[in-house]
Amino acid sequence: MRYIDGVTDNLILITLLVKLGVVASMASVLARVTTFRRLFFADKRNPRQTVALLAFILVPLTLGVWIRFWVPNFLAADISFETVILLGLLLGPGWAMLGGVVLAAPAVYHHEYLTLPFNAALGLAAGFLGRFLGKEEIWSFTPFIDLSLYRWVRRNLIKPRIDRQFLMLFLIVAAEACRDWLAHTFPHRLFALLAHQLWVQILVWLSAPIVVGIALKVWNTLRIERKLEEQNRLLLEARLDALQRQINPHFLFNTLNSIASLARMKPELAREMTVKLANILRALLKDHDTYVPLSEELSFTDDYLDIEVVRFGAEKLRVEKDIDPRTLAVLVPSILLQPLIENSIKHGLEPRIHGGTVTLRSRLQADRLLIEVADDGVGMGNRPVSSLVRTGAGIGMKNVQERLDVLYGNQARFNVVSNPGRGTLVSIEIPANLPDARYGL
Repeated sequence: MRYIDGVTDNLILITLLVKLGVVASMASVLARVTTFRRLFFADKRNPRQTVALLAFILVPLTLGVWIRFWVPNFLAADISFETVILLGLLLGPGWAMLGGVVLAAPAVYHHEYLTLPFNAALGLAAGFLGRFLGKEEIWSFTPFIDLSLYRWVRRNLIKPRIDRQFLMLFLIVAAEACRDWLAHTFPHRLFALLAHQLWVQILVWLSAPIVVGIALKVWNTLRIERKLEEQNRLLLEARLDALQRQINPHFLFNTLNSIASLARMKPELAREMTVKLANILRALLKDHDTYVPLSEELSFTDDYLDIEVVRFGAEKLRVEKDIDPRTLAVLVPSILLQPLIENSIKHGLEPRIHGGTVTLRSRLQADRLLIEVADDGVGMGNRPVSSLVRTGAGIGMKNVQERLDVLYGNQARFNVVSNPGRGTLVSIEIPANLPDARYGL
């Protein structure tokens, strides 16, 4: 006896295969939607956000239930049974019951009156099952569990426990069998695939946990990718913080040495430098973003330059600036310029008897920012930039280069041109990001 007109065992087998494709496609499409990912993987959701998440899932799948009535023999569009189970496992009993009621609306409209109470009861049961299992057990679920009776008995004899993966599989199959029994007992009041042959019916029962497992597998893969991305982000931030901390002591020690050299002979200048140093330390110790406007970065370097001008004397250390006003609002990595200026003064101008000039330039080139730090000092000779980290002459420069690699990857350009006896030019080219794009890098 067939309880759905025109449904044969061959059609049921085809329906089961198509259903696997439907759920895989649906889960994959949802996984590509940014808003769905944000809502689905949020640590905490308020009711409004949960309703929005339900809408992403229920709108297309409720339409699938309608399609079952409109398109003859396209029964695979109705995956409401598996959807209610997924909602119960992932969102809890209350939301699963609500989702089950929404999915039941087209069926009830077409006189399948048992669908609503069955979906509500299924959502309640799946929700409590999800709370019992725990999130990690749910995400790791697969219908292809270890079916070796010997290994199962041996494992449970050594340490008796409830095999939650098997329990989940068994309960989903039992719920599918219960639905089939109700559909058999009350024809046309509840949708189910009822086969003539027992082996086909067993495949129907087993298809339910496979469909649930496919959706969980697709979303769990995305979940793992997001975790890896988060770990990579935290790793980059930790590396960036370590590089930042390496720069700060380097600058601090050099400045304290300068103050110590003036403390006896020029105490007033030493006091002035101490005040400037306090301003710099205050800026360093306060919480600030990874990126700051170029204007703020220039203000920070002004305090450093004031210290160095006092140390060298205005007649020996001159500072020139050629700053494009359009660049002042562009975001740059914090403490970007100070290490380069320090390198120019200490290793370019200080060895010269008559000192020299440090020049700062900035300009926009299309959607990129170009910053240059130049000096007319002794130059770096034939030493490559990579060797400076070992000689002590380029610790700050090397850190700046690494920070740019961390923050921008291959979008940043860091170039050093040095001519012995004529000076050094350090140029940086980065994307010209404005403040509203601060977190888009």
